[in-house]
Amino acid sequence: MPGPVFLDGDRVTLRPIEEDDLEFLQTQINDSRIWRAIGQSRPVNGEQEREFFENVICGDDTVNFLITADSTPIGTIGLHSIEWETRKAEIGYWIAPDHHGRGYGTEATERVVRYAFDQLGLHRIAARVFEFNEPSKRLLEKAGFTQEGVHRDGEFIDGEWQDVYWYGLLENEWRE
Repeated sequence: MPGPVFLDGDRVTLRPIEEDDLEFLQTQINDSRIWRAIGQSRPVNGEQEREFFENVICGDDTVNFLITADSTPIGTIGLHSIEWETRKAEIGYWIAPDHHGRGYGTEATERVVRYAFDQLGLHRIAARVFEFNEPSKRLLEKAGFTQEGVHRDGEFIDGEWQDVYWYGLLENEWRE
């Protein structure tokens, strides 16, 4: 899959998401291990994935990357809900299930955090994780995030109410 490298890590590369990546994205987002973890409750067809690409990925309100390992797409990561005046954003990510447990998500998160603070001048990054997603909680904590609170029964996912755990990382905490 083509695409110029934007951010390089030791084991992962982050590059812009291109139209050629839509099939990979649609296939993965419809895997229950992904859609459940990100709170997606409906299947996504090709047209919907293209609309998301055109309206969100190609928009000016987010920063999105395809995560690759050895040129193979393995997930996505991005900053959304960016508030430029108050210098804050929310980070979101997913890794294809075949690549879980290898540290790719942690490396990608650390690279995007560095980019957000050093290049975009952000002051605060937030993240949210559902109560059942222990690996994502560990990832955030390993990357320096602090659990800040819980929204009880914050989302209805896969037929059940789930608590939403909120995490945050401030620029000065990260620099220490």
